[in-house]
Amino acid sequence: MLPISLLPQIEQGDFRSLARAITLVENGFPGYEDLLAALTRRSGVKIIGITGPPGAGKSTLTDGIIRYLLGEGSKVAVLCVDPSSPFNLGAVLGDRIRMSEWYTHPKVFIRSLATRGAMGGLHPKIIEISELVKSAGFDYILVETVGVGQSEVEIAGLADTTAVVLVPEAGDEVQTMKAGLMEIADVFVVNKADRPGADRFVRHLQQMLAPAFQRHQRQLPILKTVAATGEGLPELVKVLQHTAEADNGSERHLWLLAEKAWHLVQQARMRNLPRETVLAQLKKAVAKPDFNLYRFAQSLTA
Repeated sequence: MLPISLLPQIEQGDFRSLARAITLVENGFPGYEDLLAALTRRSGVKIIGITGPPGAGKSTLTDGIIRYLLGEGSKVAVLCVDPSSPFNLGAVLGDRIRMSEWYTHPKVFIRSLATRGAMGGLHPKIIEISELVKSAGFDYILVETVGVGQSEVEIAGLADTTAVVLVPEAGDEVQTMKAGLMEIADVFVVNKADRPGADRFVRHLQQMLAPAFQRHQRQLPILKTVAATGEGLPELVKVLQHTAEADNGSERHLWLLAEKAWHLVQQARMRNLPRETVLAQLKKAVAKPDFNLYRFAQSLTA
């Protein structure tokens, strides 16, 4: 069976066909490029990145965000990017026990992906997979990444908005991650805020990031949550929705789209194509109603 034959079922929201197609894309099955090039543009699908150091409670937070979005009537996909097994390249944490109640929910699709040795805490084909998932009629795609520090900056090229999750004890960790965090964060989340020292840590975080805020001329929200109880989650989701919407169509959004296209070009031909050239051509192409990111990348490698 050719991968492109799965497209009608995927566009109708069939989870089994989507899961099978993701596997074909992951493994570079012959014909997967034709499937990606045939995808129709879906407007309004928001990709929310959730990242941060290990132990910050990202999975529990993601679980709470799913619950809230379902309460709004949304359809949600979750891509969990986990460390790879050194033996079979599969996802080590693929069971995702904290989100187990959603595995059979008709409006939730969850897929664990292995990093397969890729830097940046993401899957080497995460761009293609996220575009594929977009075509299945979801309102939101949550991408939870493995915590690997500053190299997580790669998620900025994927998500419409990114939440960096920290805990009150993360003072020294934040100091070493600060440069990378400022590049990717749209929202800072201090999770497990019921622990001692949470308010002090928020003030410390504000002080540490103040010089960077002035340089970037933007004040990033810092929210406190207790994901285990749901405290602070409604406020967090509203901020994520607002930042994702506000960024759509902006110069930064176009740069992120250009970054995706550049990575696709790089994977396809490994050609030395400047990002500026990709951005210039993207500005013209994105205005067309039939814009397709994968077809755009193919046109650059022709």
